Amino acid sequence: MAKVEDIANYVRSKNAGPFWITFEIFCDTGEAYKKITSSPNLTGEKVAELYGVNASDMKVFEIDSLRVKKYSFPRPLPSGHKYENDMHCGQQYIRLAEVEV
Repeated sequence: MAKVEDIANYVRSKNAGPFWITFEIFCDTGEAYKKITSSPNLTGEKVAELYGVNASDMKVFEIDSLRVKKYSFPRPLPSGHKYENDMHCGQQYIRLAEVEV
């Protein structure tokens, strides 16, 4: 089985303000986008479980015109908090990229 990183053109994570984190999966082709959007391993519930957040807090967006699937959820600690360890959330996408599709 292929992983997200094998199918997608680009996977990233980033701040969505000081209280939210966003993950985006960009696809080059309609075929790749269809695989990503139809995967049972990439539902909002599964990604929430992967990152240890409440499924009810997860927001999922599928932007067909851009072939992007996006997940957003509240950060466990605000950006810049003295106990958070990735202020820009730039390293958080790795777990998502390694999910089997």
